[in-house]
Amino acid sequence: MKCVLISPLIVSIFLNSTLAQTVPSYSTAQAYSYNDHRQLRPFSEAYDQQFGSIETDVFLQKEILYAVNNAVDASPSRMLSKLYLQPVSEHLDRNAGQIYTLWDNTLQLIFDLKTPAKETLPALIKELEKFKNLTEPNGTVKIIITGNIPSPDSFDQYPSYISFEGVPDVAYTPKQLTRIALIGQSFQKYTRWNGEGPLPKNDRQSIMKVIQKVHETGKKIRFRDAPDNINTWKIMMGLKVDYLGTGKVIQMGDYLRTAPR
Repeated sequence: MKCVLISPLIVSIFLNSTLAQTVPSYSTAQAYSYNDHRQLRPFSEAYDQQFGSIETDVFLQKEILYAVNNAVDASPSRMLSKLYLQPVSEHLDRNAGQIYTLWDNTLQLIFDLKTPAKETLPALIKELEKFKNLTEPNGTVKIIITGNIPSPDSFDQYPSYISFEGVPDVAYTPKQLTRIALIGQSFQKYTRWNGEGPLPKNDRQSIMKVIQKVHETGKKIRFRDAPDNINTWKIMMGLKVDYLGTGKVIQMGDYLRTAPR
């Protein structure tokens, strides 16, 4: 009987391609636009693609919130209320409380605080209070804070409509977990893979363990700083990552609507 040797590379390619071919159904509801403030049309680009999550940097300067990540870029045209809060509120009014007209789903507005939470989060809450339909208890818009977030011990000091992004390595109390909307971590903590070819086997196993751990808590997971191409999106879906991040909003929207499953 002949023994056939199969190279580790072939096995890795097979496993990754199998994962990509057996993915559950994904739609733009699982897509998130990161660094959305850098898009040619902030908010509108991702909204037109019906993304389920939109993330923007938030920078506080002289009591005004801007959708930028540094003081140099702060200008009246980059005010957070102008680029995000007001347009979202207008869509909610236009659609009788629904953020999207064609399907009943939520929009996660993820605010990545670039200035200290102690000053920035109260300023954001003050601004949000001007748009009451953004903070409805059972509304279709969810507010999530990431970046410079406060200590988990202080989560309950903030309004209930504010949720936070957690990290996999923190042991949250059951009470703190109720304020965690999702779990996120840098993809580069687990791999230096560049998005070309298969994901290395050992890296894939490490990532799968993290995903399983998060899912066992009943939370969803995303990875930041991942390669941004179709090959990566396929592998992420095969790994059952809950949210697919991109800066290529139109390309991902087209792919998720038309790609064979």
